[in-house]
Amino acid sequence: MLPENLLDPSLVLNTSTALDELTLEIVPEKILEALRALKAQKFERFVSVTAVDRYPMEPRFEVVYHMQSVARNLRVRLKCRVTGDNPKIASATVVYAAANWYEREAFDLFGIDFEGHPNLTRIMMPDFWQGHPLRRDYPVHGHKYDYKSE
Repeated sequence: MLPENLLDPSLVLNTSTALDELTLEIVPEKILEALRALKAQKFERFVSVTAVDRYPMEPRFEVVYHMQSVARNLRVRLKCRVTGDNPKIASATVVYAAANWYEREAFDLFGIDFEGHPNLTRIMMPDFWQGHPLRRDYPVHGHKYDYKSE
């Protein structure tokens, strides 16, 4: 089991444990500081980053990071809540290069801006696609396009 005092308390808003995995809700403006602290504690593996759309709640999005310490055989989940109006958070790529494609996927499907990302472009949807298909307010049948004119 992971100690709940893994990070400086000024970084953490809330903690919970489920299925023997610790979840820490992090102050969004301090996500890079939290990631650097975990890396210094041998959380060498950046497993993934994704998002959850909590529409119509505000803050609308949760950005969820999964980290692993192979050396210590431990896992931890970090969550940051970001607003729906202009969803943005610092890019984890400056700490973990492995965040690159995961952040592009979250950008493409949820519309979250990862500030400082080296190439924040669509990765799954075509460049001409409008909207972000994993948002809860996205049309169920998608948008209609005239593909011949593209």
